[in-house]
Amino acid sequence: MRMFDHDVSPSVHGRRALALKLLVLTAAWTTAGSVAAVATAHEDRPRNILFILSDDQRHDQLSCAGHPIVETPHLDALAKRGTRFRRAFVTTPICAASRASILTGLYERTHRTTFRTKAMAAEHFETSYPLVLHRAGYRTGFIGKFGVNVPQELRKESFDVFSPISTNPYFKKQPDGTKRHTSEIIGDRATLFLREQDPKQPFCLSISFHAVHAEDSDKENHYPWPIAMDGRYEDVAIPPPAMSDPAIYEAHPAFLKTSLNRQRFFWRWDTPEKYERNMRAYYRMLSGMDRVIGRVLDALRSQGLEENTLVIFCGDNGYFLGQRGFAGKWSHYDESLRVPLILADPRAPESARGTVNDAFALNIDIAATILDAAGVSVPESYQGRSLLEIVQGRPPKSWRNEFFCEHLMHYPPRKGTQDGGIPKWEGIRQERWSYARYFEQEPVYEYLHDLQNDPQQLHNLALEPEFAETLRRLRERCTARRDELGGAWSLEKYPLQR
Repeated sequence: MRMFDHDVSPSVHGRRALALKLLVLTAAWTTAGSVAAVATAHEDRPRNILFILSDDQRHDQLSCAGHPIVETPHLDALAKRGTRFRRAFVTTPICAASRASILTGLYERTHRTTFRTKAMAAEHFETSYPLVLHRAGYRTGFIGKFGVNVPQELRKESFDVFSPISTNPYFKKQPDGTKRHTSEIIGDRATLFLREQDPKQPFCLSISFHAVHAEDSDKENHYPWPIAMDGRYEDVAIPPPAMSDPAIYEAHPAFLKTSLNRQRFFWRWDTPEKYERNMRAYYRMLSGMDRVIGRVLDALRSQGLEENTLVIFCGDNGYFLGQRGFAGKWSHYDESLRVPLILADPRAPESARGTVNDAFALNIDIAATILDAAGVSVPESYQGRSLLEIVQGRPPKSWRNEFFCEHLMHYPPRKGTQDGGIPKWEGIRQERWSYARYFEQEPVYEYLHDLQNDPQQLHNLALEPEFAETLRRLRERCTARRDELGGAWSLEKYPLQR
């Protein structure tokens, strides 16, 4: 039996054989301190993995990315000892689908899991990184926002410690009657996991923050911050959002002007007073999360685990903060798709640390990177690639120069309301060109952006004759990739929960 093939479900005999294999591996770790099957050539033990995921954090919302206001000292320090990917993207800009892609290394088009869909097919979750690592003898943990509908039996098998934490509200009542912010609770449980870690067994701990997602049920206090951040940024001048000229919003087609992107704009950003108040709260929430990350990294260090732990930090999707007259994510623009991504590998040479890399890095690369770092075979079904060589200063001879992207959640306009829903789209992003088509519109509505001459994606060239050949080429490329990954969208292919 091939242990990690996505199309093989372990039989009872296979599970018994696997259990025996794990006993042998565990004994090897305990008695010899090394496992040749999962160790790299130059190390005598497998890496630990600490994966940290933020919510609704755009790529530029870090001080190490040049943000002039927000302070993220612990993530900055992580970047100084690792690699920050300047052009990191998600393939689907919404948390459920993106998190499913992170777990499985698959595009949404393939795993077919987002909000309101039925549970992910078992064949896809069989090769999720936590299940693969757990079966390879790793101690696995998950803390925070899970947010993915997966087969429950496989989820239970994937984690030794599974500690999901809900939001709404962000402040949870504690046994002593006090209230504690969700970010702080996640930090408490993560440090406990690390304190309980047996140094003889490798671990993979996934921490998933709710921050900096808005508390959508509270229209007055969208971004509740930890108490430790009280007063932070109070005296800082908040500049208006980029691309806030009303003409930029007005240039959009009607289906985007009435979409959920616009509806939520009026919740958070539509007046200068509301915008400044919510931006300060957003920054406090973000810095509060950074503070908790610092506490977790301190625990990693104090337990003597830092020197053998790959740390990955990523955002689950981008986020509009009033740009273009929009809120939320969901669209083909960079505000939706670009995310922060930092990897710090203690085995990387000094020359590769503190670097900034411009390779296209994707959320679907995370699972492959984690398994590669653990020395475990990466399943052939994965559609992402390991980033480890880049992080170690050994860039591969060839790397992607384009990627497919999409948003397929079924959220149609609501009749009798002003809610225009979330229009589905699919597209291709290349070094110079960005192409997207909103395929449910009649006729199909296409976007073509020249990123070299128009990095803010303000001009749609799809109807300009001189770009007809470029449009045709990208349209065909998008169709080809769509069909390779699963074909055209339909409700039959993406059945909803009942």
